[in-house]
Parts: sequence; structure tokens; C-alpha cells
Amino acid sequence: MTEFSPRYLKDYQVPDYKISTVDLTIELDDNKTIVTNVMNVIKSGEHQRALVLDGEHMQLKSVLINQTQIDSSQYQLSDSTLSITNLPEQFTLTITTEINPVANTALEGLYKSADVYCTQCEAEGFRRITYFLDRPDVMAVYTTKIIADKTSFPFLLANGNKVEQGNLANNLHYVTWHDPFPKPCYLFALVAGNFDLLSDTFTTTSGREVKLELFVDKGNLSRGEHAMVSLKKSMLWDEQQFNLEYDLDIYMIVAVDFFNMGAMENKGLNVFNSKFVLADDLSATDDDFFNVEAVIAHEYFHNWTGNRVTCRDWFQLSLKEGLTVFRDQQFSADMHSSTVTRIKNVKIVRAQQFAEDAGPMAHPIRPEKVMEMNNFYTLTVYEKGSEVIRMMHTILGDDAFKAGIELYFDRHDGQAVTCDDFVAAMSDASKTDLSQFKLWYSQSGTPELIVSDDYNSATNTYQLTIEQSYPQTHDKQEKQNLHIPINFELITNDNEPNQGGLLHSKEKTQTWTFDNVCSKPLPALLGNFSAPVKLNYHYNDQDLNTLMVDASDEFNRWDAGQKLFAGYIKQLVNNPELDLPLQIASALEQVLACNADNAFKAEQLILPSFDEMAAAIVEVNPGSLVRAITVLKGFIAEQLQVQFLQTYQSLCTSEFAKDGQAIGNRALKNVCLDYLSLLDGANALVLNQFTDANNMTDQLAAIKVAALNDLACFEDVMTEFATQWQGNTLVMDKWFTINALHNNENVVQRITGLLEHPEFSIDNPNRARALIGAFAFYNSEYFHNKDASGYEFLFEQLAKLNTINPQVASRLITPLIQFKSFDNNHQQLMKGQLQKLTKLESLSRDLIEKLDAALK
Repeated sequence: MTEFSPRYLKDYQVPDYKISTVDLTIELDDNKTIVTNVMNVIKSGEHQRALVLDGEHMQLKSVLINQTQIDSSQYQLSDSTLSITNLPEQFTLTITTEINPVANTALEGLYKSADVYCTQCEAEGFRRITYFLDRPDVMAVYTTKIIADKTSFPFLLANGNKVEQGNLANNLHYVTWHDPFPKPCYLFALVAGNFDLLSDTFTTTSGREVKLELFVDKGNLSRGEHAMVSLKKSMLWDEQQFNLEYDLDIYMIVAVDFFNMGAMENKGLNVFNSKFVLADDLSATDDDFFNVEAVIAHEYFHNWTGNRVTCRDWFQLSLKEGLTVFRDQQFSADMHSSTVTRIKNVKIVRAQQFAEDAGPMAHPIRPEKVMEMNNFYTLTVYEKGSEVIRMMHTILGDDAFKAGIELYFDRHDGQAVTCDDFVAAMSDASKTDLSQFKLWYSQSGTPELIVSDDYNSATNTYQLTIEQSYPQTHDKQEKQNLHIPINFELITNDNEPNQGGLLHSKEKTQTWTFDNVCSKPLPALLGNFSAPVKLNYHYNDQDLNTLMVDASDEFNRWDAGQKLFAGYIKQLVNNPELDLPLQIASALEQVLACNADNAFKAEQLILPSFDEMAAAIVEVNPGSLVRAITVLKGFIAEQLQVQFLQTYQSLCTSEFAKDGQAIGNRALKNVCLDYLSLLDGANALVLNQFTDANNMTDQLAAIKVAALNDLACFEDVMTEFATQWQGNTLVMDKWFTINALHNNENVVQRITGLLEHPEFSIDNPNRARALIGAFAFYNSEYFHNKDASGYEFLFEQLAKLNTINPQVASRLITPLIQFKSFDNNHQQLMKGQLQKLTKLESLSRDLIEKLDAALK
């Protein structure tokens, strides 16, 4: 493999030069776009060091200092830098470059997708547009003039407010944009195309009217209405909860099909993957509507937590991402069921982030070392980063937390800062010592809490002892005791109110004593998942049944059921003939009969995922784990067949609604269908739902269970679905995903054939993720097939993507590098494919970093 040098947090130095203003003129052309970049540059202190600018994949045309062209004796050009020497203290630097947007399949920098020019500059894409100090602590005021053909590209968009526009010769026109707020270059954006435009306005608390513009592909205007409503909800929520108003005169969102990320918070011009903008009643599921709202909110909230205050360096990525994920989760909890929203967040942490902590790419939420920054847009930085912010909120309380946010902006508005700066603002505003808590930012791995207890009936005292334990992580980091907040409740059989509150675990081992406890209590711990840790306490089945019914915290009620399921799945892995007790079904029968919200009931009925169980069992055989989960699911289906069918039928309706109750009803109905699909008569039931469905949630649920159970109707419903939705890009992504989930021994041949389907393009990140990613991440049985065909299929696709789009390749390699969860035979098969990848020519830095971590 090619050797690349990593960068280290400890080596950070302030830039030798500052850039105060950037004036860009961009003349768009498919193959020869000309970029003229005029910068006001100032030396940082007295020195004679060269100005070293980042630049890749472009042709340098000229360099001018104070409008005088310099010759090559004053600068040195390499594949990735432009170094200029003998510079004055302050000067105007003009650089002209030529780039090829059509050839840019990596989708970083400026690229052309279909008939649209688009940019993606985070983390280090601006260096593909012009030579620049491509680092987040260089903040400048940008003015951008875009020139293009008026007929093909009537909309020319960039950051800030529109200040000028006009016509030029040869059917060209131009638009000039000015962003008055200093920003790093990763927030630069440009979009040019011909769109349908959805317009609206929002009046801020202070009375300013902000224009809202949503740009979508022609014919998709009605599918953008939910996104617009979501944007206005987000703006209002941020004003009400954090007193944060939007600051420009216009806020724009553009939906594009070819995009590596979910969305990007470029100042005033958010570029979105179309899957997080387009949604209507016929083509979008309930989850789609939820996700559009959540991602719209996330990117809008970045305007303050990411744009107005940004990262000093990329090691601080969680400064903006963890904080903004927390904010969008709080928003979603306020818009929907807070418990169900929390459960969905926690399932991601447990199933995927915990696996990341245990795998070769384990790192703290503020990494110490980076080779390829794109590899650190991880669940650890985002989801665990959010959990760290949530713990801070739990420790400080809502009022003190919001006071800390206010102080953070008062101190640092317009600056590029660090995670330490954020914690300092929280600490100072609340007058709370967070020095130990701050270790969460620098320590990798998932802590485990080992809990024991003792009850003394003579003194009516109860003691709870908690020990912090830290499994060794791949980075061999020495662990320290963390500050871990633990929501608790002591459930007793007497008529006294249950004791509860917040414990602060700060030492290796701590004991808390509770007085006046009249009978031995049952501890319900980590209410609302108050810390991203694993809990080790010996609950028996009766304890878990009690928690499922009597815990006041709904999250703990759900979690008790998950622990009950997980215990039996573990036993079934080792003993497939295990006689399962009827009390499992009895517990779920109580769930079905209770008066809880149906969305919450649905979550209580869903078994732990393959990924979550794989993270909890040492060196498990993946086939045995799949079978164990299937056996438990089948047992529950057999025992509760009557109750599931009755519940299912009671929730079938010809009316379609999108309110919370209707969404919960569909969720429960389709969980019941999932269980019923394992039983006799499933084919007719599934076929009827597919035929009668008046919404995408129900239609997709039907074809998914047909795929997962290889029902006789599978081929017919898939053919009809494709015929109905051909040409609808986002729905066809769902179709490709269902194909990848097919529970059939010929699934690898099936998806290999689909690589040649006329609507499949490996160049499209959404389509690659929908087919290749869905198979590798979610078809656990056949991806891990003992003949290694699943691993070989992924190798072949990664080899292609390595040259087409390394970012996508780096995301899709994850299931292969997490081989340590599995038994030795599967480990060897997976490592064999990784070794083959290391022998590829021109292996990307994105893959090299992950392969090196996995194999060394």
C-alpha cells in the first residue's frame, strides 16, 4: 500500500497567513471551468516562511501578486500544494485555475451531476476549486460571481445575499453573491441549474422577513412542501428554545441526486441529498417524512452551531456535529413522541457506534490522529458526540445548559474554536467543574458499568455499588475514570413512592446508601439512556418483567424487554433446541394489551438487531446468530398469533393520515405483519397488504417481509412495484434495497445482475448504498455466507469505487473491517478480502487508513 502521513492534534499550529476577503469569479464549463480567485492576504506575525496553499486536480493558469504576474521562480507547484515565497506583509493574491467538473466523480469540490453544477467542500474539497489555505481556522468574507449559459443555467446560486445580476454576450449571464459573515472555505457553496422553485417567507422574532427558497428538479415541486414546512418549524423552534435568529436575508436549499453526504450546511445555501428533501404522501414512508424534517432541522441549526462558531481544526469536528445532532434530536423529540425518538437514537448508538468503539477505527469523539479526514465523519463523532452533549445537559440542567450556550456565542461568535472552549463556556455559565467530564472528548471505547447491590432488612438500608470498567480498544489507549451521569429509580413492592434521581459515577468504584427502604428494591438504571455505556447487572426474567410494567421511565420499560430478548438470543446461539418459556410471550401479550402509545408498543415488540447482538457476543458465528434471532421471533409469532392478527386487523384502515396517532398505528400494524409473515397464511396476508396499500409505509412493509421470508409472492410484488415506480429515483432506491435484503441463497447472483440494471449506476452514491451497502450491512445471513461469496461481492464493488468515489468506498468497507465480532473462520475469510484490497493499484487514502487499522 502507498504510504501516507497522518496528522496529529498535538501538532496544531496557527496559520502563517490569514485571508480576510475572497472574491471569486467562476466561469462554468463542463470540462474547462475557469476560477479566478482574488484574496487579501496578511502575514501572521513577522516571518519569511512561504505561503503554502492546498490544491488538487486542477490546472494552474496564473499567479499575480498585487496585480503583477509572477514567474515560476517565485513559486513551487506540486500535486497537492502551491508554495509562494518572498512575500510582503500584506498583499492581494490573484490565482486563476482551470478545473473539469464532468470528470469529478469523487463529488468533492465543484462537479457536474446530470445537468447541475454543484459543490461539496467539507471537509477538504475547496482545494479542488482553487488554491487556498484549506483549513477551518482561516475565515474570510466571500464575494462570488458566477457566469454561465442563461438558457441551461437560469439559477446561479452561492452563499450570502444576492447583490448583482446581469446579462453578458453569447447568451451568458451572471449573478454575484456576498456573504457578510466570515467563514471557512468548507462552507463555500455554488449551485447552477434549471430547477422548480418553491418560495416562502419566515418572519423572525425581531420582525425581519427572511426569503425561503427551495430548489428541486423539474416536476418535483409538490414533493418539497414537507421540507419547507420543516424548515419553518426549525427556525421557530431555534428562536423559542435557544433565542437564535437567522441572520441573512435569504435561506436556500437545493436538492441534488448525486451527493456523498446527507446534506451540507453551507452558509445560506444548503445543498441536500434529494432523499432528505423530497417527500409526498404516495412515495414517502413515515420514516422518510421524519428524516426529512430531522435533517432539514440539523442543517438549519448548524447556522449557529457550526457556521457562526466553527471548528479550529478538523479534530474538533464533534464541536459542531455532536452539538447539532443533540439539537436536532431535541427538536424531533418535541415534534414527535419523545420516548420513541430517543429509542431510535439509542438503537443506532448500541448497534453501530458501540461496534465502531470495539473495532479497528475506534477513536475518541475528538480524535488524536487523522490520515484522511473523510474517514472521521463517524457515528462516534456524531452520535456519541451527541450523547456527550446530552450528558452535559443532564448534569447541568436545562436552564444552566442554555446559559452555557448563550455564553458560548457571546464569547466566540465569528471564531474558529475548540471543544475545550465549548466545555469552558458550559462550566463558567453553570459554575460547575467539568474537568473530569471533559475526558469523554479524549477517551475512546464504550465504558461498562458493573453493578451490584445489597439490602439490609434489619436497618432498611439499600446499597448500590457501581464499578467503571473499560475494555481495551484498538488504539491501546490507557483509560481513566469518567464522570458518568446515571438516572435511577428504585422500584419496591410497598406503597411508598419509589426513590429516584441522578447518580454521578466518578470513581473506579462507588457505593451509594439509601435509607428508609422497606423492602429490597429493583434498580432501574440509565433512565432515558443517560450515558452511552453498557450496563452489567444480573436481572432475572422476573426482574425484567417487573421493569417492563412498573418502571416509570418508558425508556427503561423498553430496555427491559430488549434485555429479556437478548438473554434468550444468546442462549439460542449456543443451544438452538432450547425450550423457550411462555413468559416471554406473556410479557409481550401485556404490551399489546396496555394503553401505551402504539408507536411505543411497536418498539417494545421489535427484537434486538443482528448488529447489536454481534457486539454483545464474543466471536459469534453469524449464521448461528441469525438463526437464534429467527427462532425467538418464530416462537413469539406462534404463541401470539391470535393477538397479532387481531391487532393487525384492528389497525387496517382505508383512510390515510399523517398525524402522530396514524403513524403509530402503522408502525404497530407493520410490526404485527412482520411476526405474522413467519406463519402459515403469510403469503396471502402480505399480498393483500401490498395490493390494498394507499401509502408507501404499508406498501414497503409488505415487500420487505416478502423479501425477508422469501415468500411466494416476492417476485410478483417486486415486479409490480418496479413497474409502478420506475423513474422515481428515491423509490427505486428502496426497490434496490429490498432486492439486497432477499433471504435467498441466490441473492448474490441477484444483486450482481442488478449492477447491470438500466436504473443502477455505481457513480450515484445513493444507488450504491441502496444495493451494495444494504446487502453488506443488513443481509447478515448471506453477506456472511460460509462460502465467502458475500465478502467477494463487496470486494469487487470496493475495487471499483476506490477509483470512482473513495468516500463511498470507505463507508461501505465497514462491515468487512469489523471482523473481530465473529468466529475465527469468518474472521479469516473477511481478512482475506481485506488483504486483496491492499494489493490494488492506486489505493485511495480513504481505504488505506481503514485497511491499515484493521490488519495491523
